[in-house]
Amino acid sequence: MTARPVYLVDGARTPFLKARGKPGPFTPVDLAVQCGRPLLTRQPFDRCAFDLVILGCVNVVADEMNPARVASLRLGMGAPMTAFTVQINCGSGMQSIDTAYRYIRDGDHDLILAGGAEALSHAPLTLRQEAVEWLARFNQAKTMMDKAHAMKDFRPGSLKPVLGLERGLTDPITDLNMGQTAEVLAYRFGISREQADAYALQSHQRLADAQKEGLLDAEVEAAFDESGQVYETDDGVRPDNSMEDLAKLKPAFEKPYGKVTPGNASQITDGASWVILASENVVEEHELEPLAKIVDSEWAGVDPSIMGLGPVMAVTPMMARHGLAREDVGVWELNEAFAAQVLACLAAWEDEAFCRDLLGLDGAFGRIERTRLNVDGGAISLGHPVGTSGNRIVLHAANAMKRLGERRSIATECIGGGQAGAMMLEAV
Repeated sequence: MTARPVYLVDGARTPFLKARGKPGPFTPVDLAVQCGRPLLTRQPFDRCAFDLVILGCVNVVADEMNPARVASLRLGMGAPMTAFTVQINCGSGMQSIDTAYRYIRDGDHDLILAGGAEALSHAPLTLRQEAVEWLARFNQAKTMMDKAHAMKDFRPGSLKPVLGLERGLTDPITDLNMGQTAEVLAYRFGISREQADAYALQSHQRLADAQKEGLLDAEVEAAFDESGQVYETDDGVRPDNSMEDLAKLKPAFEKPYGKVTPGNASQITDGASWVILASENVVEEHELEPLAKIVDSEWAGVDPSIMGLGPVMAVTPMMARHGLAREDVGVWELNEAFAAQVLACLAAWEDEAFCRDLLGLDGAFGRIERTRLNVDGGAISLGHPVGTSGNRIVLHAANAMKRLGERRSIATECIGGGQAGAMMLEAV
């Protein structure tokens, strides 16, 4: 069967809101609804016309099990609408697009809403294991005497909660947290603290410039909380950052000599993003003007201790399949989990031995020009709501490609646990 063309026809996201030590104003579904309503309202077809809703989400709130379904109902897409949630850590928002892309490509569906939503500020607090075990013993005590004996073993300190996000960002196989894996890459490729800080500074400056020039207006929809407060822009950007300010920050994971600090790592953030994918039949029927055509996708796995190199392993074979060189791609979106991680990927592509031995190339892949990479900033300045970021970078790659008049773009991200996703878009 011939693969059908798949088009990204529209998309929208909320502003990305930095977590500030307490639950933010929106849950994951709240965020999905905030940007979903204006997106669906401006379409020439009914919101019940979709075949399917897919949403990426990692930290699902207990009151919103299967947030894709909850969001679809709140968006008025109808009780018959099938909706399911996908989870592949940092790639969840891209996984939703990829699943939709394959359904449409293979002729199973024609119109799908695919998104990502995450409210990291709502990450749960969990009990320590010793507290769980004590509570189990206490609840199983049959008599008052048994309960009194159980009380003797009670230790108040065991009730100190653990942030679920902290446990979730630690790999259970290597016992390294995500920041430590970035430190491994910084050591392997000789990424200096100064280089990481300079990259972070550029990310903030690019986002600040994009906001000032209105370059993100095409994709960002304002969000309104219950009190009527309006959130219009990504609020983690620090346009007044300087190298001197960044140099004052202490390493977060490998003290005292580590390269990863709060200033050159992605921010803990809340946000949601949706894209609409359609077949050629739908595009023609409703006279739609697509943002881009989805050409291909690729997923890869690496050792969890070097998870940040995943984009290199996902992008390279995808490009080889199409006979493309790096200069054939005009816009690159490489999610900024950590500055050292992004720089390590760039260094790996320029390393002849690495490319020959691990990627099967005849020589180095080559240098990706910084003027083509994350042109409007990235997760270091925007934030990284993990279930959303993969969706955002695809949407932004499409918008930036159109704005800059480029023919082709690639969006890719590393994924906690040692994986990566990549997606190739072409101009229509």
